Amino acid sequence: MKMKVNWTKQDGSSVTTEVAAGTNMMEAAIAGNITGVIGECGGNLSCATCHVVVDPAWANKTGEVGDFEDAMLDATEAERTPTSRLSCQIIADDALDGLHLIVPSI
Repeated sequence: MKMKVNWTKQDGSSVTTEVAAGTNMMEAAIAGNITGVIGECGGNLSCATCHVVVDPAWANKTGEVGDFEDAMLDATEAERTPTSRLSCQIIADDALDGLHLIVPSI
């Protein structure tokens, strides 16, 4: 099953992509050509180049920020926000259908 993810890109434009269950949002962003989500480490939680901001309405549904992710978020190029996440740590599932992610400007 696929879910829809709504992205606000760095230039302010919006795009919706379809994402298969089990896919992390970093992989989804790269597949959907979402500029600004790079994922240099390939989703191994060793960089912060897949930083996104979760729309506050969705923040409670994307799970808790783990200790290591929390530390990596301190290294983002764009300013960290209360709903900042590493997109590699958000996994697509039915409960996230319609998720809104914002790619921060650097």
